[in-house]
Amino acid sequence: MKKLTLIIATILISLSSQAQQIDYYLDSGYIAEGYDVTEYFNNKTVEGSKSYVTTYDGAKYKFASQANLDKFKANPTKYVPQYGGYCAYALATNGKKVDADPETFEIRDGKLYMFYNSWGKNTLKSWKKEGPTTLQPKADRNWENVKYKN
Repeated sequence: MKKLTLIIATILISLSSQAQQIDYYLDSGYIAEGYDVTEYFNNKTVEGSKSYVTTYDGAKYKFASQANLDKFKANPTKYVPQYGGYCAYALATNGKKVDADPETFEIRDGKLYMFYNSWGKNTLKSWKKEGPTTLQPKADRNWENVKYKN
């Protein structure tokens, strides 16, 4: 019985070390470039503080206050940006992971979506114009193909 337990434990350790990790957009070392992800749900962009930091699923998050950090810890999956914080529009239209601007976002159906906004191209506007109900399922499918780190 001890041998079987040892074999099972070895297999589980092997599998967990081989598990792929989701690729989050961490340009500054933090999700959403260090903006407080809980504040997006108040329709605000607020930079987080190094005084209030946590790690969830291998990605670091900053928060503006202890209360926001506690809110995140109580329900992290509510606040994690869709598609690892990459641009939702780019994932929908070309299946690629493209950087997102932390100040260009949308809360849709209780989820946080981030968008590229630079060099005169605001993909949130394109997302809204072309229709999120059409684009979101495409982004969901494409994310499944690119979400893990290589």
